Amino acid sequence: MTRRRWIADRVEGHHAFLLGQNAHHLFRVLRAQPGQQFDIAVNGVLRLGTIMHATAHEVEFHLGEEVESAALPEITVYLSVFKFDRMEWALEKLTELGVSRVVPLTATRTAQHLAKAADARVERWRKIAKESAQQARRIAPPEITSPSHLDGILNQGEDCRIVLSEIEGSVGLKAALAGCRAPLAMAFGPEGGWTAEELELFNASGWRSASLGSTILRAETAAIAAVAVVMAELE
Repeated sequence: MTRRRWIADRVEGHHAFLLGQNAHHLFRVLRAQPGQQFDIAVNGVLRLGTIMHATAHEVEFHLGEEVESAALPEITVYLSVFKFDRMEWALEKLTELGVSRVVPLTATRTAQHLAKAADARVERWRKIAKESAQQARRIAPPEITSPSHLDGILNQGEDCRIVLSEIEGSVGLKAALAGCRAPLAMAFGPEGGWTAEELELFNASGWRSASLGSTILRAETAAIAAVAVVMAELE
């Protein structure tokens, strides 16, 4: 039987703790008892955890041997900020798919009220990513960085960098992935897409332009669809 997996909220030596909502769910819903064993992700490493003490506010584990876990390809998503309810849904699904990092971007066509409010949303986005990572049996959530501007990401060090563009007419995503391997990055524009000037900057910095087909996708749909294709191609 597959053991339930948790990401530790606090670690002290060979002891890990679940707090708050995690502890409440484990204690009240799953009826946690001392001696029960679960997989506990600690600083990116999966360990066998045995419950020592449990309450609705805190569950303490003793950490045992390391447990084997599958490695995910290193994929960074540069995601232009869009409506927060849809962006939160996209972050949840990108986490489930296995991306390693999400960098929120402010682009030329990013709505100004969203750009101004983005910094204040980062902690909420990180919380969503952690909850989604736990549900997806990941050993760590993706890194969610503070918002960045386009000029701050153009020359990052990924081996393969792809910008998704609505006006790309000849190169599909699968073709753009030819010869690519992780670490890999993809950039997605805001509602309304990239400006011609932004696409010129990507091209001048060595990014490959790619299309997701002839239909126009919402920002969150494009990001999720593209990452799913990339994960399948890199397996």
